[in-house]
Amino acid sequence: MSYIYESTHIDVTPAAAWDALRDWGALHTRLAAGFVTASVIDRGDRVITFFDGSVVRERLVSCDEDARRLAWSIVDGPYLHHNASAQVSDDGHGATVFVWIADILPATIAERTAQMMKLGIDAVRRTLEGADRVVGTR
Repeated sequence: MSYIYESTHIDVTPAAAWDALRDWGALHTRLAAGFVTASVIDRGDRVITFFDGSVVRERLVSCDEDARRLAWSIVDGPYLHHNASAQVSDDGHGATVFVWIADILPATIAERTAQMMKLGIDAVRRTLEGADRVVGTR
């Protein structure tokens, strides 16, 4: 099993970051614009399209309002197992620490998944801070 961890500091309040994270159907507009180009709710699952054209079906596992934590699983696509969570917390100065963790199988796709998560968390920061940079550029 591969464990992938990404985190970033975001210059918005934790309440604002949580409001966007918990909005299950608006990933492509409120949380990861440009990285995710479409998000459709189908029987409770979220079917998302990434900037590279790949598509996965995600199932919500839990939404913890008190912990400001969302957990989900990719239930199709290249994974034998996928479980992820994202959580927001206060950085001690009123801004946000955003953490995204994934456990995946097989390990052979861990590097690709880690690259996508890096691009994704950068898109989350840009989206929440209101930046308009293009995904994949530095």
